[in-house]
This record gives sequence, C-alpha cells and structure tokens, in this order.
Amino acid sequence: MLDGRDVVVINSCAVTNSAVKQTRTAIRRARRARPGAMLAVTGCAAQIDPASFAAMPEVDRVIGNGEKLLPEAWASSDTLIVGDMARVTEIAPHLAIALDQARAFVEVQNGCDHRCTFCAIPFGRGPSRSAPAGAVIAAIERVVAEGKNEVVLTGVDLTSYGHDLPGSPTLGSLVERILTRVPALQRLRLSSIDAPEIDDWLFELLTQEMRVMPHLHLSLQAGDDMILKRMKRRHSRADAVRLVERLKTARPDIAIGADLIAGFPTEDAAMAANSLALIDDCDVVHAHIFPYSPRAGTPAARMPQVELEVRRERAAQLREAAAKRKAAWLDSLIGTTQQVLVEAPGNRGHGASFADFALGGSHAVGSILPIVIDPAHIRHPRQSAGDEEREMAVTA
Repeated sequence: MLDGRDVVVINSCAVTNSAVKQTRTAIRRARRARPGAMLAVTGCAAQIDPASFAAMPEVDRVIGNGEKLLPEAWASSDTLIVGDMARVTEIAPHLAIALDQARAFVEVQNGCDHRCTFCAIPFGRGPSRSAPAGAVIAAIERVVAEGKNEVVLTGVDLTSYGHDLPGSPTLGSLVERILTRVPALQRLRLSSIDAPEIDDWLFELLTQEMRVMPHLHLSLQAGDDMILKRMKRRHSRADAVRLVERLKTARPDIAIGADLIAGFPTEDAAMAANSLALIDDCDVVHAHIFPYSPRAGTPAARMPQVELEVRRERAAQLREAAAKRKAAWLDSLIGTTQQVLVEAPGNRGHGASFADFALGGSHAVGSILPIVIDPAHIRHPRQSAGDEEREMAVTA
C-alpha cells in the first residue's frame, strides 16, 4: 500500500505494437477491477512513450525503467517520473534476480548499444551495462544455497557482457568463473545471445562444459542476406549456418533456438523462402517467430511495408515448419535418458536441451530426474507452444 491506497503496477512491454496494445488493455482491466487503487505504469513502453500512458484516465503515475526500483520514485506525487535511459550506467540495484519454483533467472546485463533498424528496445532499456562478476557469483551462491539446481543468465544483449567493466571481461570469462566458484550449481543456461559475439572462449564452454546446458537460443531474425543487411544485423546467413554446424559437430546434442521475424519491410517471396529454409539449415527446434511490427521512430518503420496479411501468412509458414522440425527432434529422443528438471505442478519439466516433457505422477519441484523417454513423455509443439513462448519471454 502507498499512503493508505492499494497500488497496482503494470509493467509494460514495447517489443511489438501488439504488446503495447495488450498493455493498454491490461491497464483498463486493472482499473475496472481496482477502482480505488493507485495505478502506476512502468516498463519499456512507458519509458519510450510516457505521455501517451499518462494521458490515459485510468493511469495515476508513469515511472521510467531507470526509476522503477527507486523508493523515492514511488514516494513522489508527480505523475511523470521518467528519466533519460541514455544516461543510465548501472543495473539497479546492480542485478535483478527472478525465481520460479524450479530455477533462478539472474540478470547480468541490461541495455543494448546496437541499433537494429526494427528495434525500439534500446530507447526503453538504455546503453549496455553489466553487473560485476562478484555480485553475480554472490547472487548465484545464494539461490543455489536455497535449493535451485538451475540458473539462467539473462540480458538484453547477453553476449555484450563486460565491455563496460574494468578489464573488459567477457561472457565466457563470467561463465567460467561461475562454474569454478559455485561448484554446487548443477545446471547453467544462457538466454538469447547474438551469434557474432560468440568468441572462442564461450564456444569452448558451450561445447565442452557439461554443466552448461546444450541449448542455445540465437538472435538470428532472418535467413536472407539482403534482409539481414536492411535490419542492420551483424551476421550473414552463411555465418549462422556455419556457426550451427560447428556447434553441432563439437556437441551433437546441442539444441538450437532462434528468433525469426516474418515479413520485414521489402521482404519478397524469395527472401521469405530463405528464412523458411533456415529452420532446416540451422536445425532450429526452439523457434520464437512473430510477424514484423513497425515501431514508431525506427528506420524500418519508414521502409516499404509488407502487407499485414502477408506477414501473418509467412509467420504461420515459419511456425508450421518449426513445429515439424521440433516434433521430429522430440521423437528422436525416445529411448534416450534425459536429465529433466521438474517444474510446477510436479508432473512436467524440461531436459538439458530444453525439450519439454510430461512426467507421470508428481515429483519434487526443482529436482533433476533421469528419465528414459517414451512416447508418453513427449509434449509436441502444439501442446507446449504457449508454455515455450512464456519461457522465452523471460529471456528476451
């Protein structure tokens, strides 16, 4: 409560227009449910366009990403408390930790210094900044002592970790220090990473260190070189295919995930076909696919747009191809023994490669069980697509 009033906080997302629309719907729904509460909006959409949220009659306060963890922002009577994210230099309070019943998510990096032409997130999150390794290790030691067997390292641009810290450590150096300093940690997983920034040190850990999970989610976005260039991405199609080939050669059980955008401006049928083929060429079994959504103020929003219905059709084609690829991969696991982290409510869980399994009976949440996979364990894509999307949203 704040000054005797209940407080409702809406944490907004700006990654797509649909996400912003959903935020506004959530605000109206929350006001109807809690008419007397103080309703505050924060998050990326509020940071990028605070005036539009402040203009909503349901909203009492808009608090920026740089201020939302500061007590004085909540004690203030101002309607708009939104600073310039470009001036933020630290993760406050140096890193954030989120827990579900089975694993811990530890934010080690925030913000982004790149300017992909489709993305508004740098305006909401600010420049890339990293949490010191000592603070990260202390946080992981705490959650492991509390019984967590899996930790996920998260960040907006995770592979840019460390350039702003003394000595410019890398993500590879951080991962190695965590594994050395926290020997009780059984499983370390990385969230979405940028393929061009996987250096030799990180590659060796991903492929040789068994406590690092064989699951890599790559921010690929497209499979056509011209579209990648217009997106201002820093890799080519061949770079992506070559990286996956190297990863699979060094660690055959590694599972590849990817972000893919359908219907980016100027994309024609041949370009879309190149992205569709990338699912097979990169053996993508964990796909996060969405139609392009123009974001105001970004260069891509000023490019010639693909019709919305065409975007949706191409996204559906990508999803169908990804679902088939995933189903075949899941079936290939039948007869193998998988180490499954049990998740709520105790009758499902994810293997090391993030395969989603149904478990008979009820098991201790957070435990890791060796399971010989049979057809009854397999959760095919149509059953688990919503769950997977929620999981990946945490790492975005």
